[in-house]
Amino acid sequence: MQRGTRAASAAADAAIAGGAGTGTVLILAGDAWADKAGGTSGALWGAALRAAGERIGDDNAPSASDIADSVSAACASIQSYGKAEVGDKTMVDALVPFAETLASQVAAGESLAAAWIVAARESTRAAVATSNLLPRMGRARPHMEKSLGTPDPGAISLARAVTVAGHVLATTTTN
Repeated sequence: MQRGTRAASAAADAAIAGGAGTGTVLILAGDAWADKAGGTSGALWGAALRAAGERIGDDNAPSASDIADSVSAACASIQSYGKAEVGDKTMVDALVPFAETLASQVAAGESLAAAWIVAARESTRAAVATSNLLPRMGRARPHMEKSLGTPDPGAISLARAVTVAGHVLATTTTN
């Protein structure tokens, strides 16, 4: 995860410095993450950022609705690529509630920052709840009953990432 996030950050910085639009920044960051992180989670995070970037594009500043749609596209990409569903004890257990809550909050007229914070809380709740699940996919699957009582690391990681992003949004935006 560290190699992937560092590579994604460097690629995003370089793209921004080169004048790239929002979608291109996300696509290049996703590609770098997938290339450097290794493993399934690196490929999934890379695919998610690529899908979000393709949805947002470069033409306009994305609205809250565009961002919510891009998160939904990222979620769909991860589910399509990894084949996980809610209940499999994977990052999807935290991502789906995040995407759904973000979309519903934005549709209800909440600002992106406020909607993101609510969605991040729901993602965290769902990630913690994976401790009650038996893994049906991913690296924890061979551990089955031994994993009961322990939340899925991918779900926790995703929840932490969206929580931090929400704090950044809350402190850097006014709408």
